[in-house]
Amino acid sequence: MTSKVVAIGVGNIKQHGNFQDLDEALILMDKATKKAIIDSSEDVINFIDEIRIPKGFWEYGDPGKWIANNNKFKNNPTTYVTKIGILQQNLINEAIKKIQNGQIRASLIVGGESRYKIIQAIKENKTYKETPLNTSPDYLQEAHTELFLDKEINELSMMAVGYYAIMENAYRFSKNQEIFTHNKKLAKLYEEFSKIAYKNKNSWSNEKYSAADIINTSLKNSYQAFPYNKLHCTSWNVNQASALILCNEEVANKLNITKEKRIYPLASSENNHMLTLIERKNLIDPVGMKLAAKYIKDILALHKKNIDYYDLYSCFPIAVQMFSDSLKLDLSESLTITGGMSFAGGPLNHYVLSSTTQLIDKLRKNKDKIGLITGVSGLMTKQSYALWSDNYIDNFSMVDVSNQAKKIDKPIPLSDKDSGTAIIIGYTILLDKDNSKKAVIYAECSDKKRLILNSKNPEIIKSMEDSEWIGKNITFNNRSLVN
Repeated sequence: MTSKVVAIGVGNIKQHGNFQDLDEALILMDKATKKAIIDSSEDVINFIDEIRIPKGFWEYGDPGKWIANNNKFKNNPTTYVTKIGILQQNLINEAIKKIQNGQIRASLIVGGESRYKIIQAIKENKTYKETPLNTSPDYLQEAHTELFLDKEINELSMMAVGYYAIMENAYRFSKNQEIFTHNKKLAKLYEEFSKIAYKNKNSWSNEKYSAADIINTSLKNSYQAFPYNKLHCTSWNVNQASALILCNEEVANKLNITKEKRIYPLASSENNHMLTLIERKNLIDPVGMKLAAKYIKDILALHKKNIDYYDLYSCFPIAVQMFSDSLKLDLSESLTITGGMSFAGGPLNHYVLSSTTQLIDKLRKNKDKIGLITGVSGLMTKQSYALWSDNYIDNFSMVDVSNQAKKIDKPIPLSDKDSGTAIIIGYTILLDKDNSKKAVIYAECSDKKRLILNSKNPEIIKSMEDSEWIGKNITFNNRSLVN
C-alpha cells in the first residue's frame, strides 16, 4: 500500500551583521531544523528516520548526526550528504519515495551556507573556524560525470558565469533580438524580481534595484561576463539555511498537524542526462529539459489543473528564460515567489530547498492553489520540476527522463583544428587575469565538430558588445580569431 506523503514543517534562517553576530553553517542548519520542528510538532523528533543534506562550501563530515544528537532525535537517523552535481530536488524526491514505499516514516532535509561570515572574518581580521566533524555520513552521494571539459576550463575557468553568459548570447540570437533590446529586457525582468525580494522577509537583499541599476556597470555592479553584471548573478555570499520535514499522513495524524499546515507533493520530473556545454547540439534547448517539462504539463492536464505560483530557478537570467520557454510562459508573468537568487539569496547548493519551503508557506496562506518549483544542477546541465498543492490531488508521481534524453541527445565531437574557418554559435567576454577583456567563442566547423576560440583584440571585443557575432563565419589561427 502506498503511503500519502505530506510536508508538515519548514524553517528558514538568514543572518546579517558583524562577525560575532553570525553563525557557521552547522549552527544555521540546526536553527532552521529547530524552526521546522516547532512549525510541525516537537514530537516529530520521534519519527524522523533520515536526514538529507546538500553539501555546501563547508567541510563537515556528517552534520546530520550532529543535528540529530543536538535535537535529541529518538532514532538514529540514516544520514546523507549529497555533493554538488546532483539535483537538489533529487533529495526531496528520494525522501518522498521512501516515505511512499513505507521504508521510512519521516525525513528531514536541511541545507545551510555561511559564506557571509567567512567574508566578514576577512574584513574584520577575524579567524573563521568550523566545528570539527570528522565522521562520515552513512551515505555520501556524488555525480560521476564531469561538468566541464579541460578545453572549457582553460578558457572559462570553473566559474559558472562565463558558461551561462555564452548560453544567454546564444538565446538572444535564437530570438533574433538586438543586443541592447535584449539586455534591457533582462534588466526589466530582474527589476521585477528585485521588487519581490524587497517584500520577502526571507530575502537576503534589503534593497530595491531599478533596471538602470542592473544594466549599467558600477562599483557595486561590476562587469562579470558579457552581458552579465553582478546584479544578474546569483548571490551566494550569504548566511542562510532552510529545513523541510516530510512524513506520511499517519504520522501527521498522530502529531495532530492541522489541515491548514499540510502541503502535498503532487509530481516531479528530473533530467540527469549530462553533456558539457560545448558538446550540446543545442546550447539553449536541451532535449531532457523539454521531456521533463512535458511530464509536468501532462500531469496538470490529467487533473485539469493550472499553476498559480512559480519559482523558476534564477542563478542567471538565461535559466529563467529557458524554464519559461519549456513551460510556454511569458516573462511578464510572475515567475518567482522569493525574488530570485540575485536578490533573495542563492546559497550554493540548497536554493531549491529555500524556494520549496517558502512556497509551502505561501500555499498554507492561499487556499486551493498549486505551485511549481524548478531546479538546476551544473551549467543548466540537469533540470528538475516539482508541483506542490495545499489539497491532496493524487499520489506523488515522479519520472527521470535521463535515459530517454540520452538516446536522443548525443554529444557533438570536438575539432582538433588549430587553424581554419568556422561559424560562431555562442560567445562571451570576460575579464582576464590582467583585468583586460578576453572574448571566449564557441564555434562549429564545416564538419559539424566544435571548438573553443579566444580573442584579446580590443576592436573585435568592442564589436561583440555592440553588434551580433553569433552566426558569423570567422577565420582562426592558433585557436584565436583572425577576423
